[in-house]
Amino acid sequence: MIKFRYIILLIVPILFSSQLKSQAIRGTVYEYGEPKPTPLPGVNIYWSGTQLGTVSDEDGQFSLAAPEDAHMLIFSFIGYGNDTLHVHGDEGRIKHIMNQILTLGEVEVSTRSKTAYVSRMSAVNTTNITSGELTKAACCNLSESFETSASVDVSYSDAVTGAKQIEMLGLSGIYTQMMAENMPNLRGLATSFGLSYVPGSWMESIQVSKGASSVINGYESISGQINVEYKKPSTSERFFLNLFQNQMGRSELNFNTKIPVNKSLNTMLLGHVSHNNSTHDGNHDGFMDDPVYTQYNLFNRWDYKNKRFDAQFGIKAMKENRNGGQLSFDKDKPRDTSNGYGVKLATDRYEAFLKTGYIFHKPATSLGIQQQFVYHHLNSFFGLQDYKAEQYSYYGNALFQSFIGNTKHTYTTGFSFIYDKFNEQLNDSVFNRTEKVPGVFYQYTYSDGHKMNLIAGLRADYHSIFGLFFTPRIHLRYSFTESFILRLSAGKGARSTNVLAENTSLLASSRRIVYRQTPQMEDAWNYGVNLSKHFELNNRELTVNLDLYRTEFINQVIVDRDSDINQISIYNLDGESYSNSAQIEANYEIIKGLDVTAAFRYNDVKMTFENALLEKPLVNKYKSLINLSYVTNLKKWQFDFTSQFNGQTRLPSTISNPEPYRREETSPAYTILNAQVTKYFKKWNVYLGGENLTNFKQHHPIIAAEEPFSNYFDSSMIWGPISGIKIYAGLRFTVE
Repeated sequence: MIKFRYIILLIVPILFSSQLKSQAIRGTVYEYGEPKPTPLPGVNIYWSGTQLGTVSDEDGQFSLAAPEDAHMLIFSFIGYGNDTLHVHGDEGRIKHIMNQILTLGEVEVSTRSKTAYVSRMSAVNTTNITSGELTKAACCNLSESFETSASVDVSYSDAVTGAKQIEMLGLSGIYTQMMAENMPNLRGLATSFGLSYVPGSWMESIQVSKGASSVINGYESISGQINVEYKKPSTSERFFLNLFQNQMGRSELNFNTKIPVNKSLNTMLLGHVSHNNSTHDGNHDGFMDDPVYTQYNLFNRWDYKNKRFDAQFGIKAMKENRNGGQLSFDKDKPRDTSNGYGVKLATDRYEAFLKTGYIFHKPATSLGIQQQFVYHHLNSFFGLQDYKAEQYSYYGNALFQSFIGNTKHTYTTGFSFIYDKFNEQLNDSVFNRTEKVPGVFYQYTYSDGHKMNLIAGLRADYHSIFGLFFTPRIHLRYSFTESFILRLSAGKGARSTNVLAENTSLLASSRRIVYRQTPQMEDAWNYGVNLSKHFELNNRELTVNLDLYRTEFINQVIVDRDSDINQISIYNLDGESYSNSAQIEANYEIIKGLDVTAAFRYNDVKMTFENALLEKPLVNKYKSLINLSYVTNLKKWQFDFTSQFNGQTRLPSTISNPEPYRREETSPAYTILNAQVTKYFKKWNVYLGGENLTNFKQHHPIIAAEEPFSNYFDSSMIWGPISGIKIYAGLRFTVE
């Protein structure tokens, strides 16, 4: 079956890659009118960059030779703005309506743009989250950027460290490839806490793609891909400042400023300081609800651009100290059972990247090289357990892009290299390994510019430990009409596991981690269907999206918390493991200025534990979301409200515990309410908001909290909020 898939993915590009010969382009030009457009004579029509052109006749018709290398056709007429169409030699008869009428001294009519949307022309099901969407909530870091998203869930990993994890298509965040400007990032040691390393005010936008994504960016995408685009020196504000404070003692300062060096060279500095030194114990279990911490984060980037060559260079440095555990713990005293249970994580992380690109004289042809270096150091303890780790990583990717015949048929090919060195020590056990993965890839793209897009790609990578493996992927978009779009996807993803780094929350328990088998490479197939329909109601657009996705694991590393209450068993999958996810989402502007997003999702996720197919624990079976966003006239005020209803989830078995330390088999359903009000001024705005307004909290989140050194202590059974309502306020100041 797999071999057949490979053959299909290789044959499809060949079938679509036929050469096209130069021929004449014919068509008719119209001007907009009621009840129908009327022909427009005298329109100048010419190929961009050439002297070849013509004029439409009295019936609006024209005929123009199509050179082999010319694809941008320009329509020019007095009283109208110039229109540019991307056309090809086999386009057929063109019908173009000139509707960009130029007027002066008239009333400006504007509409509110969407802050989160799926492009109608994209073959991949990708939601673009803009900076406007990010300001609907506190969004102090990446983990808090998805409060208004129906596709990505964010929750706490445990009750003592403050680590947060994401979930997409019913699968944990380790199966979602995290990217920073299209380079893999937040891997390895950054898996558990990396979401807090990306300040919210640094982000220009976020792209959330469901299913196996492009082979260009690597092989690790299984359930999806999240790409963060940082602010750029050429497009960002001249200066930006953000101040944040909540009633729990959390304070933040964020800034960015750009400096033009000359016409071609620009630089930018981004800074972030976050601090929380207040201790809270709202559930009176003796443990801090949130850890105290201090984080310093600095990012300097440089951009160079000329006519055909681009270069970007950046360096980041992050330092964080995080402390949690029992209020009685004294860090200046010896760590023993008489001193209480303490948690400490000291992290130093340094990143550098270099991206260069060259545009050839041949249309749509370029060469790009991406490079990234990462050093990550972690020194931590959880009670009496010590965990120390270092990571050295390099990522290199060379891409060549061009077309076959004409730009309907484009391709991207190249090679990549990944180097990871991990040095880990858990108590007296040492886990060191080095991974080297060279790879090659080829991706073919077909687009007729209207109805159909096809992306088909194949990667071949050689892992220094696991050997040769292939990851084919295909995406198809077909537009039945301009308002009804179908997307299909299928592909394979693979990843090497980092069991300790990906499950640091399990260290905050009395359970022993037992490797029953050596972890193998994980790989899975993902299949997806997306239907998008756009309706016009009362001169406003209603958008409805339906997503259906299935992930089937070929191999998976099982982290078994059910078989033995005293240990965490690590072994490779022997049986079935799958995730089915269905989601429907609608967006509509009910009245002028009031946008509504409503969504519902159902997950069916099962894994084989000890020869038994069970629901995966701590995964919500269903979730619904409603987001209301209202902006007053001239954007003086903005009001945002989000309601999240979270369904039940199966909990790991605690039946073997004594009665006081047992938990229910499933968690209850619950609702979270968030709201924010923003007042806008000319160069600055202030905002006031609240999270978890219902003050809902998980009761007794820590098992055996009064006996943290007993055999029953476990702080990782988290399914809901740990702390209650949070009120915050902030200020944003901008100089454009």
